[in-house]
Amino acid sequence: MPTDAAISASAPSPAASSASDTVAELRDVKKTYYKPDGSIMVEALRGINLTIKRGEYIAIMGASGSGKSTLMNILGCLDRPTEGVYMLAGRDVVSMDDEELSLFRGRTIGFIFQAFNLIPQLTVESNVEVPLFYQGVRPSERAKASEYALGLVGLSDRLGHRPRELSGGQQQRVAIARALVTRPSILMADEPTGNLDSKTGQAILATFEDLHRQGMTIIMVTHDDNIAKRCRRVVRLADGLVCEDRLVDHPH
Repeated sequence: MPTDAAISASAPSPAASSASDTVAELRDVKKTYYKPDGSIMVEALRGINLTIKRGEYIAIMGASGSGKSTLMNILGCLDRPTEGVYMLAGRDVVSMDDEELSLFRGRTIGFIFQAFNLIPQLTVESNVEVPLFYQGVRPSERAKASEYALGLVGLSDRLGHRPRELSGGQQQRVAIARALVTRPSILMADEPTGNLDSKTGQAILATFEDLHRQGMTIIMVTHDDNIAKRCRRVVRLADGLVCEDRLVDHPH
């Protein structure tokens, strides 16, 4: 497990940035999908207003079809709103062209997926370097950053291993290191313990809690109320609208 001292070097310190800092803001965001003939197929988001402060740890919940996946895609700059305003790290996302948005997304958001999405032919160290490769970072700097990020998740002794040589929990830690290597403003996790057994999942959630304590902003999609209780705020969607937005009084 990473030490608090190590993690604090990777994530913004609460003392360094005011708790009132807004890292992401959605104002009346709508997302409509159309059929080829121009008629409406589905109104996935019907007017979302959401403000996320730096250092928050948020669970996004909702039944299938509620709009939570669409919301995550928009928050993660993988999709654009049909209407509304999305400000991320002080930038107007909607006004960016595709190339600018891609570069901005790579620097600003770290993604962690349920399926790990590691490249089996690459070593653990090289997998973590991938986001930096696409940003044009020099090989020596990529290697140094990758080793550092893997140290944060307790895998300094696995640099030369391939994903198949690791347990599921270790593979998810590699995925977390890969998300952290760009020093993102927001860490986004989509059902990050969904492919793990209960004990391993708890260990991964403890890693997220370590990162949050040191100031990292984390947004997690989950269907599990027990996981949501470990976050600090729960945003629940229904029919493309926010139906609940509450702080968690006593997170476990």
